[in-house]
Amino acid sequence: MQRTVYYFRPSKVADVVKRLSSRYQVVPLDRGGNDLKPWRWPAVFIADSRENDLRQLEERAPAHGQWRMVCLVGAADLARPRRVEDGRLFAALPRSTPPKLVEMAVERAFETLESAERYAETRRELDLAASELETLNRIGVALSTERNTDSLLELILTKSREITSADAGSLYLAEEAGEAATHLVFQLTQCDTQAVPFNKFTLPIDTRSIAGYTAKTGEALNIRDAYNIRGQPFRLNRDFDQKFGYRTKSMLVVPMKNQKDEVIGVLQLINAKRRKDAKLTSPREVAKQVIPFSRRSLKLASSLASQAAVALENNILYHDIQRQFEGFVEASVTAIESRDPTTSGHSKRVATLTVGLAEAVDRTDIWPYKVISFSPQEIQELRYASLLHDFGKVGVREEVLVKAKKLYPSQLELINKRFLYIRKAVELEGYRKKLDHVLANGNQSYQQAFAKIDADEQTQLHELEEFLKQILQANEPTVLPEKASERLAEIAGWTFEDPTGPSEPLLSPEEVRFLSIPKGSLDADEWLQMQSHVIHSFRFLSQIPWTKELKRIPEIAKAHHEKLNGSGYPYRMKSDEIPFQAKIMTIADIFDALTARDRPYKPAVSIERALDIIGQEVKSQLLDPNLFRLFVEAQVYQLTVRD
Repeated sequence: MQRTVYYFRPSKVADVVKRLSSRYQVVPLDRGGNDLKPWRWPAVFIADSRENDLRQLEERAPAHGQWRMVCLVGAADLARPRRVEDGRLFAALPRSTPPKLVEMAVERAFETLESAERYAETRRELDLAASELETLNRIGVALSTERNTDSLLELILTKSREITSADAGSLYLAEEAGEAATHLVFQLTQCDTQAVPFNKFTLPIDTRSIAGYTAKTGEALNIRDAYNIRGQPFRLNRDFDQKFGYRTKSMLVVPMKNQKDEVIGVLQLINAKRRKDAKLTSPREVAKQVIPFSRRSLKLASSLASQAAVALENNILYHDIQRQFEGFVEASVTAIESRDPTTSGHSKRVATLTVGLAEAVDRTDIWPYKVISFSPQEIQELRYASLLHDFGKVGVREEVLVKAKKLYPSQLELINKRFLYIRKAVELEGYRKKLDHVLANGNQSYQQAFAKIDADEQTQLHELEEFLKQILQANEPTVLPEKASERLAEIAGWTFEDPTGPSEPLLSPEEVRFLSIPKGSLDADEWLQMQSHVIHSFRFLSQIPWTKELKRIPEIAKAHHEKLNGSGYPYRMKSDEIPFQAKIMTIADIFDALTARDRPYKPAVSIERALDIIGQEVKSQLLDPNLFRLFVEAQVYQLTVRD
């Protein structure tokens, strides 16, 4: 470092300065101010207070720069220093000071300047390191919170280029085939200078290509000029440069390693620039702006690549877990439907309608839902709750769950066998009477006797047929006519002779009770069992350690049969207790139950009729009127319309 000593001439300090010329660059300055050359640093100015040098310095000395002053003063000059001396005056020495001591003071002044410069440089380095660390931390936070894989890859490449001032870059991911990665997949490219068309392709993991070499060896490459690579097994593929008129010069290629030290990707940065906003549109601009990547850039890119690898692997793991959970939900729905095949597809259709209505709420700007919005995570939470809302049916007795008629199939089968037995018994009784007549009277007047026996038999058989017909009609899960109960009691009072014991009623008390169900196929006890599926669902879903984004699934699912006035089941919740998401699901659930074509215990109704029925429940203050209006106006019901 060149050291410079300045003084004003003419001056009596010239004799002192002469002794310094052998060690320093000595530069005299005219007192008249004719010298306009800039000062060179570091510098020491030797002044004489008697010559009015201090006033000259006030007027002419640079406000900034690495310089200090050694001033020769008399006894009368030891008053408060002038402003120019503040922070610049290194030593004030008596004029009688020996030249050797003045020389030592100058030497110490230069040492002070150099020490200050080293401190400033160290400070700059620390500030830069702190800034870079803060930048990396911010990038790390951004990487760790991004869940979309494509967006994450964009973020990795963008931030890598930002911190290294790279004009372009590419990102490759290692793809596994079996137990080991066999090739790289070109996933992404960016370039500031020009738009780059993207075509995905694969690259072998070997040493013949630059990215392949880094993936194979795990070694970072810092290439000064990609057109001038010597002593390496790889070469630059110039196809892109030739096709688009680009010039790839400096390159930084960094492996992305996971926590197991496995290379899961390669980050390739191209053309470090002096100015970040420069466009490399010509060879001249490339020569002017492109510089080699620094060691600092290598360290920063390597650090970011490590963070990116962890974030990417976590992202992949997150999506694997999400796919696994989706599989669990699908399996749960399959389990529900395997126990109750008659409701096949119900859960998925309800989920489709529920999400559709929630998205309609999200879009609308009509009060009161103008201020309500659902995040993607909340939509996912609602979808899962809808898919799993009926899972508790696995806890309901299967014979109740699939009961399509008022009587169980085994009960109806027993009644049919009973009627068959009675029919045969009536026929046998007719044959017995005919035989008794013949034994008592021979063939005398048998035609009239046989005709009467046949007529009585047909009357009984016809009455049995009517009984069975009325039983079958009563067995349907429709509204039971008022007189049907009386007729059932009459049928139950009819008895038949059981050869194994006393006479038996045509219908048992339990059969009469089931056939007397006023509506549907379930009696009060069975209906309570069916309602319990909601409780089973809640208990089952509450056992799952949901993430923060999905924690309300049990609460939403357990309220899908509640009504605004508290008449729903099983918890008798009122409007302010029912989650808003559950109110959405309730409308979807009722609509699908009404329009489903696969229910054996009831025919499907038309869309218009279903909407009319739901509208009546809205008028009865059972369902949310605003949600139903939106369900109709946004035509959400069309989402599950089938051909």
